[in-house]
Amino acid sequence: MASQGKSQRGFAAMDQEKQREIASKGGRAAHEKGTAHEFTSEEAREAGRKGGQASHGGGRKRSINSQNDDSLSGRGVTTDKRQEIAGKGNRSGK
Repeated sequence: MASQGKSQRGFAAMDQEKQREIASKGGRAAHEKGTAHEFTSEEAREAGRKGGQASHGGGRKRSINSQNDDSLSGRGVTTDKRQEIAGKGNRSGK
């Protein structure tokens, strides 16, 4: 018995092969009965997107310029100045 936490009982105590066998039977039965959920391509796309965010920390991909901008944050440099340094400043001639 494990020395910490709860001891495993029932389904959790079975070896993985036995769990897979039982789960597989349940899946087949649900499909035969017509109650199994089948993902549409849109649902699958959304689930994949959410899974990717969860496993990779979510957020946006960072460009080289955004990484440079972050190196200036916390140093009293304004957003306008960071954009100017990164070559994104207002070049209207003023």
